[in-house]
Amino acid sequence: MAPTTSTARNLADAHTERPSLAGRRAIVTGGTTGIGRAIAVLLAAEGVRVFVCGRTPEHLDDALARIREVGEGDGITVDLARREEIDRFFAAADAYLGGLDVAVINAAVPADALDDTDSDDLDYQIAVDFTAYLASTKAALTRMKAGSDLILIGSMSAVSQKAGSSVYVAAKSGIQGFAHSLRQEMSDDDIKIGLIEPGFTGADFQYPEFPPERQRELIREAQMLRAEDIAVATHFMLSQPRRTAVSLMRVETRREHP
Repeated sequence: MAPTTSTARNLADAHTERPSLAGRRAIVTGGTTGIGRAIAVLLAAEGVRVFVCGRTPEHLDDALARIREVGEGDGITVDLARREEIDRFFAAADAYLGGLDVAVINAAVPADALDDTDSDDLDYQIAVDFTAYLASTKAALTRMKAGSDLILIGSMSAVSQKAGSSVYVAAKSGIQGFAHSLRQEMSDDDIKIGLIEPGFTGADFQYPEFPPERQRELIREAQMLRAEDIAVATHFMLSQPRRTAVSLMRVETRREHP
């Protein structure tokens, strides 16, 4: 028998509480390209005021143009390998946002096998892919109050641990352990710590091995994720009731990737 109009509209027990993101204030490191850009755009579209950073002016201009098409945001160029640049980013975010409710710690650079990496590159990669994660997290947490959320964007490399990327694996495995421990440290303060580990995702991060047309082909074949897929996962993690901690999400391709 078809439901009556009244029962069809009674959705009280069909959905859990889904807090609105509108009016929240967020920073996104590495928010000018790839996954970070997609997250910043989606959050802005949901009414979040966002502040982003990236390494190049052209990428910053592109990201801010898109963010401002759907919402409100600003940002600056920084090099997060340098501690003073992290301080500069958060000072600028303070001036623009006037407080912080959400932090997405995402900025990263490619890293390869240890044998293929010279000492200067190794220092820089660890500074961005690991040290800056911890320093940016600490800076964000000092600004957060109860009811805030911090999300670390890790990598499935911490799970697969494939040869040829041992430096990246080391950094992302460290972030995995860091997130697990930090989550417990902050739980009584009502600051939620989440970790999202994306699989093979299309972005300029994958150049030159996977140029744009090849990325589009792999996405069509379900062998590569879109950056927007990770943004949706981020939105899901942020839109849960405060009693709920979606603490770890692994987003993989349906089919085996190259």
